[in-house]
Amino acid sequence: MKAFVTGSTGLLGSNLVHQLLAAGYEVKALARSKEKAAKLLGDTRAEIVVGDMEAVDGFASELAGCDVLFHTAAYFREYFTVGDHWATLEKINVQATIKLLTAAQRHGVKKVIYVSSSTVIGAREDGRLSDESTPPDAYSYENLYAKSKVLAETAIAEFLKSHTLPVVLVLPSAMFGPGDAAPTAAGQIVLDFMARKLSIIPPGGFSVVDVRDVAQAMISAVQHGKSGERYILNNQYYSLGEIFAHLETITGVPAPTRRIPYMMAMFFAFISEARTRLTGAKPLVTVNAVRILNKRVELTADKARRELGFSARAFEDTLRDEVDWYIGRGYVKMDKRTVESTSRQSPVARG
Repeated sequence: MKAFVTGSTGLLGSNLVHQLLAAGYEVKALARSKEKAAKLLGDTRAEIVVGDMEAVDGFASELAGCDVLFHTAAYFREYFTVGDHWATLEKINVQATIKLLTAAQRHGVKKVIYVSSSTVIGAREDGRLSDESTPPDAYSYENLYAKSKVLAETAIAEFLKSHTLPVVLVLPSAMFGPGDAAPTAAGQIVLDFMARKLSIIPPGGFSVVDVRDVAQAMISAVQHGKSGERYILNNQYYSLGEIFAHLETITGVPAPTRRIPYMMAMFFAFISEARTRLTGAKPLVTVNAVRILNKRVELTADKARRELGFSARAFEDTLRDEVDWYIGRGYVKMDKRTVESTSRQSPVARG
């Protein structure tokens, strides 16, 4: 089997490339930077294809001969900066996705695994766990990244009405795990904790999942995923306080104890953004980041468990492996032996 992976230098894409190769796939890995791809994937057998989702036609011919397309690329991290990003979100996450699917069918690709987002799933008014049938809520349109994924899913549904190419949709929650080189916003939290840069516990948290478990479910979806179906990939929800407590156990770094309320966090985010507009400095936190942290939706991954064999590993194991990865690559100066010693302590009691 031959696979084509977009976003191959991202957290999910790079983990997926490694798991595909381990499963015996031949892999073409799309990346905007040959140098970055060489750094992250250079020790693999992956064939690097230089290209950009803003110019699908420039690399579309490379899809020829591939059996499956894994589309992980999206405009996301840049959304958590100051400014209006909607035009780029729509161009890359919606329009370019359909261009890519059209090119994939034209060049004979047999199946597509598309990465959407759990942010397209709304909270249930009755308090029960949200599943794939739960429609988006107002937040899914207020958050422009989530809105781009809602519109992309709608565009894919329209595509499937007139095309024969099977497309399976996976909806991961916030991904943690080793290989977060950029890093993502979630990875930056881990790094800031390790570097003792966090003195408070912000409000909110994440529904989380290990990136390696997402990658494995995507590979399973090649054989078992049904075209047009959506599969939530999620472990469970953790508050930032609970995440910090796990990181304290793993690293030995004391977790902050002082909490700030939501409105104070929003005020600080507004001030941070105003400072960025005046000075050009990187914002310490953005309004979008505070809002997404405080949008709590309880999700079930039962459908993915039944149909894809999805399984979520213990979140503390995920964080431990991520911490080890950052230490091993010099992101943070910390004695790994200390980390290994503290990680043998009793598990954190979750409240």
